[in-house]
Amino acid sequence: MKKQLLALAALGLLAGAAQAQSSFEGFYGQLATGYESNQASTLSGTGTETGSTPENWNTANQNFNGLPLVAGLGYNWSLDSHWMLGLGADYSFLSLKTGTYSSNNQNATTVNGQQLQVSNRTNVYLTPGYALSKDQLVYLKAGYSSANLQETFPSSVTSGGSTKNVNFASSTNTQQGYIVGLGYKQMVTSGLYGFAEANYMSYSKTTFSATTSGPYTISNSPTLNTYQALVGVGYKF
Repeated sequence: MKKQLLALAALGLLAGAAQAQSSFEGFYGQLATGYESNQASTLSGTGTETGSTPENWNTANQNFNGLPLVAGLGYNWSLDSHWMLGLGADYSFLSLKTGTYSSNNQNATTVNGQQLQVSNRTNVYLTPGYALSKDQLVYLKAGYSSANLQETFPSSVTSGGSTKNVNFASSTNTQQGYIVGLGYKQMVTSGLYGFAEANYMSYSKTTFSATTSGPYTISNSPTLNTYQALVGVGYKF
């Protein structure tokens, strides 16, 4: 009788341990889309020409929104029956850009046709999480983010009522910063899950410049902040 009770107790402990193990432990791959808002600021800059006083160019902040497509891979470790720690990375396939916009200086000169585009966003992050149940997981995200920001400079200049074409080259820099976020995953069937995330990314300034005949150089140092709301599906291998 005692042996039977011990066997039943052991089976109960094993069953409890199996129940406690999260379905999300291990490798995973996922794909998401949703809504992305990019906010570019400090776009105003200076224009310089040899032998002349620098000019200030005033440019309004730019917001550009769109549909992202984000693919991710990662691994989750179980720390105990509820707490987990993940390591992940994702990549945004689609580029987003502003419409064209203009800048003005103190001499009533307007440059037309500027544009910004963000692409090749890559994130690497940790995801501490809490298993609400075997098939439910809430988690935080925190890590490193980078993105290519391209600034297309003016194609024409308007001054004194007349417009002339100019030939400024585009300039591309890699913006570096961080990502923080919050997410929820729900297992649907064995291995297949759905998830939702809200993310915020912020990037440090880098300097852009372009030169045309004269030579005349325009330069600025924009900042970029990004908000994402994502929904997607994934598979835990």
